[in-house]
Amino acid sequence: MEKSCCFFGHRDSPSSVRPKLTKAIKDLIEERGVTDFYVGNQGGFDSLVLSVLKQLAVRYPQIRYTIVLAYLPDDKSGIIETNTLYPEGLESVPKRFCIARRNDWLIRKSEYVICYVSHITGGAAQFMKKAQKQNRTVINIAL
Repeated sequence: MEKSCCFFGHRDSPSSVRPKLTKAIKDLIEERGVTDFYVGNQGGFDSLVLSVLKQLAVRYPQIRYTIVLAYLPDDKSGIIETNTLYPEGLESVPKRFCIARRNDWLIRKSEYVICYVSHITGGAAQFMKKAQKQNRTVINIAL
């Protein structure tokens, strides 16, 4: 498996976790040789992760980060972001299952998972547990 990491966190994750998030990512780069990072685009935690990855990419030019979409972007959004990927097969998935299917893809592609899970309910907690069951190394920065 490639040295890669994905992220799961609550939509309302506080920006105060930024130092812990930055340290966790730096540790994976420096200590474990992780070079590929996959992040969603659904909430506050994803936005925070993307911001940290953009900042770290300047210091660590060997890393790559990819925004993994759950939905095909529409032309109305006006947002054009490079480094995006839309997993094959999602176009035939009913919309209400797209995020879950994308998250399954993220776990399959990643050896490491950084989470911000402060309560046991919700999608972030569900996918953190799923990653643990699939023997991924899970780092919960909420602890």
